[in-house]
Amino acid sequence: MKILKFGGTSVGSAHNMRLVANLISAEEPKMVVLSAMSGTTNKLVEIANKLYQQQTKEALDLTENLHKIYREVINELYTTEKKKFAALDFLLSHIDFIKSLATGPFSIREERAILAQGELLSTHLFQFLLEELNQNSVLLPALSFMRIDENEEPDLTFLEEELTALLAKYPQSNLFITQGYICRNAFGEIDNLKRGGSDYSASLIGAAVQASEIQIWTDIDGMHNNDPRVVPDTYPIAELSFDEAAELAYFGAKILHPSSVLPAKQKNIPVKLLNTMQPEAKGTTISAQSSGKSIKAVAAKDGIVAINVKSSRMLLAYGFLRRIFEVFEEYKTPIDMVTTSEVAVSLTIDNTKYLPEIIAELKEFGSVQVDTDQTIICLVGDSIEEVPGTTLKIFKSLKDIPLRMISYGGSKNNISLLIATADKKQALKALNTGVFERIAEHA
Repeated sequence: MKILKFGGTSVGSAHNMRLVANLISAEEPKMVVLSAMSGTTNKLVEIANKLYQQQTKEALDLTENLHKIYREVINELYTTEKKKFAALDFLLSHIDFIKSLATGPFSIREERAILAQGELLSTHLFQFLLEELNQNSVLLPALSFMRIDENEEPDLTFLEEELTALLAKYPQSNLFITQGYICRNAFGEIDNLKRGGSDYSASLIGAAVQASEIQIWTDIDGMHNNDPRVVPDTYPIAELSFDEAAELAYFGAKILHPSSVLPAKQKNIPVKLLNTMQPEAKGTTISAQSSGKSIKAVAAKDGIVAINVKSSRMLLAYGFLRRIFEVFEEYKTPIDMVTTSEVAVSLTIDNTKYLPEIIAELKEFGSVQVDTDQTIICLVGDSIEEVPGTTLKIFKSLKDIPLRMISYGGSKNNISLLIATADKKQALKALNTGVFERIAEHA
């Protein structure tokens, strides 16, 4: 069985839904994982925020606007009145559900239920389309098999057992449709795998069913060597190792959710990044194989905060670094980069939820300096520390850009640099010219 995940843009219009329906028409067994239609989750977040603020009228107006958008899609999507009416009735039931949450107390439970509506709508509308096209398919509710535990980690045993049992009920079916992103938590309540979680859903499902391949379909033809939104003349990378892809995803490559690589890597399932709008494009294949020792790509992660703790009295003391890291552990705040000197330690975080509390505790160790609006530039490739001249190319390219921190040697797959976000575009363009080979060689 193959797992095919289609992102929000891929199902973002009636036209695109039909493209997806054509792409999945082959007879080989497959499960299709769908995101919400593009823009839907943002609108649902906005509705939830209004309800938190007790702005009921504004929330209801936004809900009615969402209703109107979906009615227009439905009127364009179906050719038969039967399916059009069925889809409109289904839509109305979910719009009414959202409106019903405006009448009582609003908490995180109600918010998560609202956020789940995007995937529930996209999958049911798509199933109605397949029925109209006489394609034999089964809609499997993700809320019946996708669950996270009390630590908000996927319950892999539950997933494998429940999904295997569900699939066994349909021995004659080759095509299954399900939702990405949404799940239940340890208490049985509707929850989710956080933003970008549809990729994660696809990878978890692929691992659970021992899929032959996981395909991630978006609106770009694979992982590019640089950010195509910032840099002209980027090119897709034909092959990446699991480790290379994981580094790029974590450090800002938007095409792939960072968590989605690990389940595929653990079961050694190849992942392909493909373009719904250009299905003939080769895209990127992610597997256990590497295509050579060189810098493959660069990614940028914004929203970084750099924290410097200076203490000539304590830095060399036994256990000092452990005590620093325990502060971040206490507030469940991951650290991206770390550098040390004789009298100071510098590190970066991208989650500022508990920043004031963290700073207050760090001041017990010495003076604390905080720099916001920072960006991590990550250059990724297999065993790049073994390639002579690699760092020379990088630093020559960035000779006009101040470097706040450098991390090299912690991983054989990346070199990370911290710069001011204001310098990001200049840095990415400079690296594209100074580090990568001629574009023609990769075409």
